[in-house]
Amino acid sequence: MAGGKMRKEKPSRAATLQGGIPFHKSKGQHILKNPLLVDTIVQKAGIKSTDVILEIGPGTGNLTKKLLDVGKSVIAVELDPRMVLELQRRFQGTHSNRLKVIQGDVLKCDLPYFDICVANIPYQISSPLTFKLLSHRPVFRCAVIMFQREFAMRLVAQPGDNLYCRLSVNTQLLARVSHLLKVGKNNFRPPPKVDSSVVRIEPRKPLPPVNFKEWDGLIRLCFNRKNKTLGSIFRQKSVLSLLEKNYKTLQALQLSQKGSSEDINMAEDVSVLAHANEDLNMDMEDGRDDDDMEMEDGDAGVDGSDFKEKVLGVLKQGDFEEKRSSKLTQVDFLYLLSLFNKAGIHFS
Repeated sequence: MAGGKMRKEKPSRAATLQGGIPFHKSKGQHILKNPLLVDTIVQKAGIKSTDVILEIGPGTGNLTKKLLDVGKSVIAVELDPRMVLELQRRFQGTHSNRLKVIQGDVLKCDLPYFDICVANIPYQISSPLTFKLLSHRPVFRCAVIMFQREFAMRLVAQPGDNLYCRLSVNTQLLARVSHLLKVGKNNFRPPPKVDSSVVRIEPRKPLPPVNFKEWDGLIRLCFNRKNKTLGSIFRQKSVLSLLEKNYKTLQALQLSQKGSSEDINMAEDVSVLAHANEDLNMDMEDGRDDDDMEMEDGDAGVDGSDFKEKVLGVLKQGDFEEKRSSKLTQVDFLYLLSLFNKAGIHFS
């Protein structure tokens, strides 16, 4: 740790491995201790005997053993070198030829081919890991992952739900997401401060033909104040100024036609959606009055007024002016993006 000494954690006697190795809560090391729960997770994963399984954060190998029993092989990615040694010791001479252990940060290392991912992950990497998996090629069949419960409920939230947010929309654009079971904190050693949930993620094949930079730009704007009408959001001075700048730049460079042909080519670049981790915080309204933020016709020249009408015209064309982001579906957002793009208005 730069500039100071690394603080040593003093775990309690209960927070140690069988061999006396201490757990580090700061690294998200909460090991599943309930064997029935481990069995349930493996069963709900629907693993085939021919499957190559990716496990992230295997810890002492309780889940790893069950995965080796049902699958063809397991690739375990573990950051802590102490855990790596524990895994190698535990499976030496039994499943060692079907277990490959990669020591390193799963967010930084290149992942090999796998059919299915089953993992109890450190919760602080939930968002970047989810999108790293969804950008992995070739596409895997499904992932069954343990998340912090609130994060999991945001992943599966539907339009109109209180937790429906940018994370929900972006994840569900790329995958079908379903909640499998709730897991109480006492199923772990040491117990975390929050409950957990197991979620199933199945990547969509093929991906929707959308430019993900464009999509992310639109969704960021819409969910900045998700309970306001789209009409009030797109009347904001800052929004209109940004969109008009993009509009004039693209017109000057004559890229609007080329952009439409690039949309499909960029369909696989989903990494832009990975920065959704701030969505774990509740969406907040800032209390400002919409009228204070709107672009009045007198505030701008003729061009500004014309552009405002152009933007509002797109909303009216799709009957979006009085609708709210918190109630819109994937299809709604895709349609809205297509209407803006056809009008030459872009978000990236």
